[in-house]
Amino acid sequence: MEFKHQSVLLEETVRNLRVKPDGIYVDGTLGGGGHSYAVCQQLSAKGSLIGIDQDEAAIKAAGERLKEFGENVTIIRSNYCNMKKELQKIGITSVDGIILDLGVSSYQLDNKERGFTYREDVPLDMRMDQRNPRTARDIVNT
Repeated sequence: MEFKHQSVLLEETVRNLRVKPDGIYVDGTLGGGGHSYAVCQQLSAKGSLIGIDQDEAAIKAAGERLKEFGENVTIIRSNYCNMKKELQKIGITSVDGIILDLGVSSYQLDNKERGFTYREDVPLDMRMDQRNPRTARDIVNT
């Protein structure tokens, strides 16, 4: 299934982020890279965007979408809760802005194999990070 997700409040988010061309920005919920793409369009060669997500499908989709920005973009597979630690690993101690688009993406809801939907009779999975062995089914049946 192709990764499709419509970024919510895209223009408002990026406008209020007040992107500086040479700034460092973090998208802690990278998803398909919609917000990140809009930020990268405003960055100079000195600016950078770090995208963090724990969903492998989202990372692949965002990587493809953002590849035109080359070295301005760093993608990290992790949870935004680990943001400080992940940024320290790559030598970043401060940033100019952070985006967190919290919630489930339309891709996760529409892809029945992910087990987020109630529209289909499929196993209850609901893992944002499929490396986690515990599914929602495991949790509710404990």
